[in-house]
Amino acid sequence: MTNFLWGFLFSGIGAGYFMYGRKQTSVVPLACGMALMAYPYFVDDVVLTVIIGVVLVAVPYFVRL
Repeated sequence: MTNFLWGFLFSGIGAGYFMYGRKQTSVVPLACGMALMAYPYFVDDVVLTVIIGVVLVAVPYFVRL
């Protein structure tokens, strides 16, 4: 259940990044949004889900293209 809730949270953030990246034609938020929406389907460990999610959420802040 915990993994589902974390996945739901990061997928929601990913949907926001995806819409922002598509509207602004920015590749980094678009790619991170797609990754945030997809990766919870493939990762079963809760700790790994949180670590990957935090890294993917932070990438658009630090990488400006």
